[in-house]
Amino acid sequence: MKFFLLTAAFIFAFAFTVFSQTPTVSPTPPVDNDDVVKISTALIQIDATVTDKNGKVITDLKPEEVEIYENGKRQEISNFSFISNVRALEEAPKKTKEKTVAAPLAPGTLRPEQIRRTMALVVDDLTLSFESVYYVRRALKKFVDEQMQDGDMVAIIRTGAGIGALQQFTTDRRQLYAAIEKVRWNPAGAGGIGAFAPIEATALERAKAMGAQISDEQLAAEKASLQGANDFRGDVFATGTLGAINYIVRGMEELPGRKSIMLMSDGFKLYTKDEGGFMDSTRVLRSLQSLIDLANRASVVVYTMDARGLQTLGATAADDTSSLSSEQIEGRLSDRRNELFDTQDGLRYLARQTGGTSIINNNDLNSGIRKMLDDQSYYLIGYQPDEETFDPKTRRFNKLDIKVKRDGARVRYRSGFFGVNDEETEKPAANLTAAQQIKNALTSPFAVNDISLRLNALFGSDAKQGAFVRSFLHVGAKDLTFSSEPSGDKKVVFDLLAVGFGDNGVPAEQISKTYTLTIKKENFQNFQKNGFVYDFTFPIKKAGAYQFRVALLDKATGKVGSANQFVEVPNLKKERLTTSGIVLENIAYEELMRRNNGQNVSENKPLSDYLMATSLRQFKRGTVLTYVTEIYNAKLDAARNVSGTFYPRLFRDGKLIFEGKPQPIPSADPNGTAKISVSGALNLGTEMQFGEYVLQIVVNDNLQKEKRRTTTQFVQFEVIE
Repeated sequence: MKFFLLTAAFIFAFAFTVFSQTPTVSPTPPVDNDDVVKISTALIQIDATVTDKNGKVITDLKPEEVEIYENGKRQEISNFSFISNVRALEEAPKKTKEKTVAAPLAPGTLRPEQIRRTMALVVDDLTLSFESVYYVRRALKKFVDEQMQDGDMVAIIRTGAGIGALQQFTTDRRQLYAAIEKVRWNPAGAGGIGAFAPIEATALERAKAMGAQISDEQLAAEKASLQGANDFRGDVFATGTLGAINYIVRGMEELPGRKSIMLMSDGFKLYTKDEGGFMDSTRVLRSLQSLIDLANRASVVVYTMDARGLQTLGATAADDTSSLSSEQIEGRLSDRRNELFDTQDGLRYLARQTGGTSIINNNDLNSGIRKMLDDQSYYLIGYQPDEETFDPKTRRFNKLDIKVKRDGARVRYRSGFFGVNDEETEKPAANLTAAQQIKNALTSPFAVNDISLRLNALFGSDAKQGAFVRSFLHVGAKDLTFSSEPSGDKKVVFDLLAVGFGDNGVPAEQISKTYTLTIKKENFQNFQKNGFVYDFTFPIKKAGAYQFRVALLDKATGKVGSANQFVEVPNLKKERLTTSGIVLENIAYEELMRRNNGQNVSENKPLSDYLMATSLRQFKRGTVLTYVTEIYNAKLDAARNVSGTFYPRLFRDGKLIFEGKPQPIPSADPNGTAKISVSGALNLGTEMQFGEYVLQIVVNDNLQKEKRRTTTQFVQFEVIE
């Protein structure tokens, strides 16, 4: 409890500010819940995108203009609707020459009905070359900065970095930026430095050029052996890529909105040769068929993009042709062309079979992402299947065809499905064990609200412990089920699972415990009304981006609650100006006045009040919100003084509604303490509108270099009645 005991002991000299406002709220419209592909004995429902010859979506088709065929037999359309995802964009703010502090990238409370589009941008670092990685990173940053909209839930996932897909979907741009920073060339993957390996002579070819007696049969055998080994290696990485996408699709099955995957890859072959020179397609095609059926059932459209862009395919400066004849050089260039076309075929096939498109031979990767974003309006078409559809004796795979009777219309749709209905593949939720329920709640991008949980995770550091994240979890006790003891006391038993996820969903630290709380009968009513706070600390061994997730299960009823928060832990050894997380407190106006008059009123205040305020972050208007944060790596002059200021900014719905006056940072501890505590207060006016707000603390250090002179920290809170 050291961090909070220290906070409670601060002597507050607050810069008091009176503040009130009445901004308006623009709620996000709900999403149509019918945009789900259904494959059941009563209904086959698929989505189809129809465009004109210029690629523009056609929005006015009538049911009589569409025909759908199952295994060549025309079906009667029973459901037909157009789902549009076109939204009006807000006018971008005008750029000014004046340097300003950026608004905090604070996501609001994430609810399923707010999500319009769910997208996974999958970086295939199992195949990407060093050259391709640069263009992919640039395209991803541009997407987050310019193309991502409100209502988009996005994941940026690397195929070669674990299976943490379920933890990656977010609306938080900070988390996406952190994921982009981890996109790097994988030297253990199939990708080389460039899009293609340099042309060079083999060992036998070099020996023959030097006069050795090497037959053409020996050269052919060596070439076939090398090609077979390379193809086998490519097959292994291709199935690894498809397996990673398979896992991602499973994680997207229950997510809302129009669901899309954009695979950025250097491609993979559908058909390869073994060391004997024979064609082999079993390994890759089996993985593809399984993935395509799963994607079609989960209503996930897969788009593919060749990250290599437009290639010239001619000789390059990296090629060494000194020991090769002209015929051998032409043969190698032909192999290079075939390599490009064959690996692009895999990308085309995957996109076509799931209703997406492939972006090939295009150096503008963001135009490819834009095509995916524009391709979110579609027709939902349904029909009633006959008995043979799900009869395994008749057929295993059902092929679908959709025809549009309008000149110039082009239609993309899912290729078909296996003869198993969804009811046979789904496991009823009632059969889930307690461990499965709490795990599902922990990994979902949405909070599970059967039990009210509010989490506040704060970064901090001290000399003994080093860097850490301390989390404060408020539990709504009214949602728990208590049993009565013979004494009249009340008892509740619950499981708690808390995990700190690092890069790409890999667990760094975790707590898994079962707790039994017994509450005295005279305290029960107050306990149930106010709830309680559970706090825990995870030591941080490595700087980086972390997700802290907590799930709680009531053993008596099986009800579950969950909460999560993203925290970026800086590397303090780089000596950059940094602040800790922000500790909040809620007090009455009269108490603030007593503090300003020098009365020490905080020493008799129970620690639980501080814990409750910081974890719950719900404050009544007409009260005072106080804040405390710690500054690390501030520059000191010869007299150990700091030349800098700090001030608060308040945001609602992403708009700045208040900015306080800069206050001087106090001098450092002469005993050598490496951190400086600063504090302040805001009066929440009686006219302040209810809802979510973001408090940002801006710190300026005039002794730092200009580019490192400013740092910010923020915390979200709610104003209630």
